[in-house]
Amino acid sequence: MQRDQLADFLRRRRQAMRPADVGIADGPRRRTSGLRREEVATLAGMSVDYVVRLEQGRSSQPSVQLLGALARALRLSDDERVHLFHLAGHQPPPADGVARLARAGLIRMLDLLGDTPALVLSDLGEVLAQNRASLLLTGNHTGFSGDRRYVAYRWFTDPAVRAVTPPEEHERHARRLVADLRAAAGRRTGDSTVAGLVDRLQAASADFRRLWAEHEVAVRRADRKTLLHPRVGRLLMDCETLVTPDQGQQLLVLTPADAETRERLELLRVIGVEEFPTGATDPTTR
Repeated sequence: MQRDQLADFLRRRRQAMRPADVGIADGPRRRTSGLRREEVATLAGMSVDYVVRLEQGRSSQPSVQLLGALARALRLSDDERVHLFHLAGHQPPPADGVARLARAGLIRMLDLLGDTPALVLSDLGEVLAQNRASLLLTGNHTGFSGDRRYVAYRWFTDPAVRAVTPPEEHERHARRLVADLRAAAGRRTGDSTVAGLVDRLQAASADFRRLWAEHEVAVRRADRKTLLHPRVGRLLMDCETLVTPDQGQQLLVLTPADAETRERLELLRVIGVEEFPTGATDPTTR
């Protein structure tokens, strides 16, 4: 770990950020160059004290998870993110596999979408980043560990995930999840991460085994689905998926499909965030 270099890099990246880049108003009384340490701490989900110690070269070695959060908060480019990991004494996450971080360009798109719910997912259905509108709509889906990181695994093993989708839509969503996973498995032939996930799903769920045996293949794109939100009720959402050229990551954008849903989303923005049960409303199960 190169503490002094890490401290200098984090400080300079923070000072180079514009508040508008992360949706913070740049008022006339603002004297700080770039973001404040408190703002970085909030965006990264860590304490202000730890951010201060990092910038002063007094911290313990940050974990891979903390580095990923800092990279997202500071909107680092892919090259800057690799540099950050090296300075902290860690190997950067591999280009493929479960440790990937959301691409910097996709993170910026999340910011630009503002009040439109949007998420970045891996090709295996792991939520890598969400904007605030998505958090209001679905709760936080970036903190799962193990196989629960993958939406297909949660769908087929956790009844709470299926409970927030109308029963009449369950079969269609399940088929879409399996068909998309089948497409990913085809692209990543020989990848132990994909093979292991499929094996564990087959062991855990008879429904998954049935659908996997049908060998349907379809990459996620446009769809419409209903969400049963615990606070504002039934929401009819259009889901548009933009896929990166290498098909490794996806940007999922959700927009209201009718006037009633639009009004309920506006109400949700007003009443704000409350605690969501684990596995609550999950729009990625398309």
